[in-house]
Amino acid sequence: MLMSSDPYSGKPLSIAQAWARLRFRHLQFLDILGRTRNLRLTAEQMHITQPAATKVLMDIEEILEARLFDRLPRGMRPNELGLFTLRYAASALAGQRKFVEELNALKQGGHGHLSIGAITGSAAHVLIASVAEIQRLRPLLVLKVLEQSSDQLIVWLAEHKIDLMIGRFTDDAQRTQFQYERLSSEPMQVVAGAHHPLRGAPDLDLAELSHWPWILYPASTAVRKVSDDIFARNGLMLTSGMVETPSFLFALEMMQMTDMLSLQPKALVEHYFHRGLLTPIPIELPDRMPDYGMVTRQGENPGPATLAFMDILRRVSNSVNETP
Repeated sequence: MLMSSDPYSGKPLSIAQAWARLRFRHLQFLDILGRTRNLRLTAEQMHITQPAATKVLMDIEEILEARLFDRLPRGMRPNELGLFTLRYAASALAGQRKFVEELNALKQGGHGHLSIGAITGSAAHVLIASVAEIQRLRPLLVLKVLEQSSDQLIVWLAEHKIDLMIGRFTDDAQRTQFQYERLSSEPMQVVAGAHHPLRGAPDLDLAELSHWPWILYPASTAVRKVSDDIFARNGLMLTSGMVETPSFLFALEMMQMTDMLSLQPKALVEHYFHRGLLTPIPIELPDRMPDYGMVTRQGENPGPATLAFMDILRRVSNSVNETP
């Protein structure tokens, strides 16, 4: 096994000590090699020779006392320890980049950067009002907002690509890695284009809806799990085809052009009812989405801008929830 030791005591290094010995250039090297899986391409991007790249990888593996990549005839393949190390290298680089960006912004008289990831749905209304308020309070804050499903947002949060997630857990194991604070519930509504034959139809049941084509969110999303559970608990299967998409705008266009149905957050679609672009399908649903909330990384203290925005989210959400 590869070994490294403290040059002063001669004792084996702990993982923390070994990680501390990794330099920024080591992290860059790991990140590039993880993406290219090729030493020659990594050497070119690092502007070093291939023998030097081989030496860098050997140094890293010696420091960490572990082989990280399997050497193949054509390229490199990270093993389990390699994949684990690559995730942390990417996270560390993202943290350093964020530090540099925020430091430069503060030096120029700004108020730093804030990256937010949010689900589509009820959270959008809370998010828009909260963004407007923090822009009023901190007009020089550089704000980035990314919209995606919770399963993707949680990955970005773990990789430090966003500072705060507005969404929900998609796996119970995530509760040990992230901190969650509830904001609100999210009622659901079956919807269709304004022209749909079922518009205003009386006495509809799930069995009848199962024979229409549906637009569904991807299987990994919370909305899809709710829709699958609703039909499965009633012993039903969709029999007339389906389209999967995480994009509400795509679903909106499809519903206006076809007779497809879709299950959507009620707060998201009400705006389109008023504009005559969608219509609610009158059926009482036996379930609703799990609550959504603010998600941060466990064991980390959010920065001042993140804390300020979280406080605004709480106030806006409380105001929305109290509205009859």
